[in-house]
Amino acid sequence: MKFTQSFAMIFVLHLFVWVPEGRAQLSSTSRSLKRSLDTLLQDYAYGAFRRPHTGVLYDAQVPSNFTGIKISVMRLRRGSLQRKGIQSYKEFEIPVGVVVKPYVERLALIYQNLGNWSSTYYALPGYNFLAPVLGLLAYDATNISATNLPELDVNATNGPISIHFTDVRTVPSGLIAKCVWFDLDGLPKFSDLVLSNVCLTFSQGHFSIVVTNTAPVPAPALSPNLGPPSSGGLNPGNVSKNNSTKVWKIAGPVLGGFVALVLLGFVVLWMQRYRQNKKISEMEEQAEVGETLQMTSIGNVRAPVARGTRTPPILENEYVP
Repeated sequence: MKFTQSFAMIFVLHLFVWVPEGRAQLSSTSRSLKRSLDTLLQDYAYGAFRRPHTGVLYDAQVPSNFTGIKISVMRLRRGSLQRKGIQSYKEFEIPVGVVVKPYVERLALIYQNLGNWSSTYYALPGYNFLAPVLGLLAYDATNISATNLPELDVNATNGPISIHFTDVRTVPSGLIAKCVWFDLDGLPKFSDLVLSNVCLTFSQGHFSIVVTNTAPVPAPALSPNLGPPSSGGLNPGNVSKNNSTKVWKIAGPVLGGFVALVLLGFVVLWMQRYRQNKKISEMEEQAEVGETLQMTSIGNVRAPVARGTRTPPILENEYVP
């Protein structure tokens, strides 16, 4: 029964990998493809347990269809892993203080080296792998006959887990190598290398070293015999100077017209104010030249009184003979 399930899973994996239609859908099914591979490798890794001893490393065999992939498994007590860590587990160095959730009494750490299958299952557009993808996954080991187990959550609390890659290609000239960590969903996250072949992590997953697959374009070299650039060349100083001249040619007339308009407005206002003041002065002068009236008191009020007329009135009957 176990062989039948494994064979069916291998067939499904190869269907996605090798059939052209399956490769066209690889981007949308990559997560399920990775999870299926992890489940298959967990099944074969547990097959290496016959009478397992705690803390002993067991190398497991994979089907011939997956030649190039290497897996190993180690059964541990949760408390022992947290107190002692593992000084050397293949390329991994696990410090003390590793916390495993949910709680299990015994766990199995499965090591994966995907070898030449790395770019097949963990394709990373725009990057090339300099090292094979290495995996470190934890499972409940209470029942060593169990299959399709979910991964446990592993977190290093006192210090990072270090990965010492032993098979790393030379970094191409002009490129910078980066560490890449794929979480359980296959999502990549990048970080800097500690050394030329050492990466750090605080959690489980899959790891490798990558570089971009496009070399940076080098800057054009300047000939030592070239003199200073001519006035018609693309010298930054000349370009800036020409741009400033063009700006002033456009802004100068506009600014001058605005200033002239403002001055004209001031002149018009001054002329209007001058005419108004002149008219008021003339009215005041006319008022001062006019005849003044005699003032008299009427009770407590002083009021002007007109003088007597120059021609006294004559009665009509005075001319009757």
